[in-house]
Amino acid sequence: MTEQKASQHKSWLQSFNVYLHPRVFAMLFLGFSAGLPLFLVFGTLSFWLRKEGIDRTTIGYVSWVAILYGFKFIWAPLVDRLQLPLLTYWLGQRRSWMLLAQIGVLIGLWLMASNNPSTQLTALVLAALLVAFSSATQDISIDAWRIESVEIDLQGAMAGTYQLGYRLGLILAGGGAFLIAGSYSWSTAYFFMGCAMFIGMFTTLLIAEPARQIEQQTWEQEQRVIQYLEGPSRLPYGLRNLVAWIIGAVVCPFVDFFARNGIAAISILLFIGLFRISDITMGVMSGPFYADMGYTETQIGLVSKTFGIVVTIIGALLGGVLVMRYGVMRMLIISAIMVVLTNLVFAWLATQGPEIALLAIVITADNLSGGIAGSAFIAYLSGLTNRAYTATQYALFSSLMLLPAKFIGGFSGKIVDGYGYIQFFIYAGLLGVPAILLAVYLWRKSEDLFGTKTATENQIRK
Repeated sequence: MTEQKASQHKSWLQSFNVYLHPRVFAMLFLGFSAGLPLFLVFGTLSFWLRKEGIDRTTIGYVSWVAILYGFKFIWAPLVDRLQLPLLTYWLGQRRSWMLLAQIGVLIGLWLMASNNPSTQLTALVLAALLVAFSSATQDISIDAWRIESVEIDLQGAMAGTYQLGYRLGLILAGGGAFLIAGSYSWSTAYFFMGCAMFIGMFTTLLIAEPARQIEQQTWEQEQRVIQYLEGPSRLPYGLRNLVAWIIGAVVCPFVDFFARNGIAAISILLFIGLFRISDITMGVMSGPFYADMGYTETQIGLVSKTFGIVVTIIGALLGGVLVMRYGVMRMLIISAIMVVLTNLVFAWLATQGPEIALLAIVITADNLSGGIAGSAFIAYLSGLTNRAYTATQYALFSSLMLLPAKFIGGFSGKIVDGYGYIQFFIYAGLLGVPAILLAVYLWRKSEDLFGTKTATENQIRK
């Protein structure tokens, strides 16, 4: 079955009705809880630091706090396998880790609220690290819950609703925080953001734990490892169990991915690492750019952090429908091109004055393309996972998506200081060109993930 024929099975009405599914709707609130912390350790924090007189090079280095999102695959096996005392018995594997992570975000935000960047920058950065670590852990558990809760055909809609909630969280952490800071103070804004995490905590207590489905082949592979370790004259009992756990939780998820995809796994991982590099790199300096252009907190809060995120929500929901209608790979190629082009528009904006109408036009183009790209990319990553290793494999993919971009983004301040904003935005846009080429290559290499019976799809649908 080709991608085109597969997409014809879904009418436009069927494509839109997918958002009425109860678990798809539940992603709205979990997405909100996941989206809230990101700006608070990234764009919003950068603007706060700049307004307090922190130099741009330091702000660029501080943005490396968010690089923890890129390393979450390291502790994802613990989220996949380690049971938390009392909490796992009460809530289950996925929800127990969600709740623990959400508590960590709340505490970290309240600690950030209690520190002044001008005099307590180190303490504030340490608190931001706690927020980033806890937020990344929350992402691991929410992504696992999302993938395990519904079938593959609903993953595009789950991604769209997730982004809707995620962007609502960004609106509060962006526009809401700016408006509160403009009327009161940044400390008050961050304290209020911490309180908003109760929404995610209540949702975690209300949703149901998904049933985990482990394929017979995967189960037999792990059992063969355990049987080998249990053989005579091998490892002592305690050490044997530890080694078996490490192999099952850490080694098997990575071996499984390469076994299912073969040599194409290298191209897939390279594409994942490059897809978001353009807009994430640009995003590091967006806050300082607005401040240096002369926009006020209120203007940024209303246009960029509120109106812009509403546009992103529209793009995310539209992206979920387009993925359902036309398939993942086509939408990945189109959205990758859109992201590069709209990032280049910022170079033009840097030549203009601080006009609100111009800012709104640029934000509309950039955020609409970003929303469509996000839904397509989340659906793509979800389809790559084996549900026996949901948290670990998806954390690997999403970490790889963030790690190169976050690292390169840390040097954004030096590039702006050395060459200016116009050259920086051109540079950031061109960083996305390799992702376009790889998307075309992967599309030609194999049919769409949800069309023909690729190795990945066979693995998921069994």
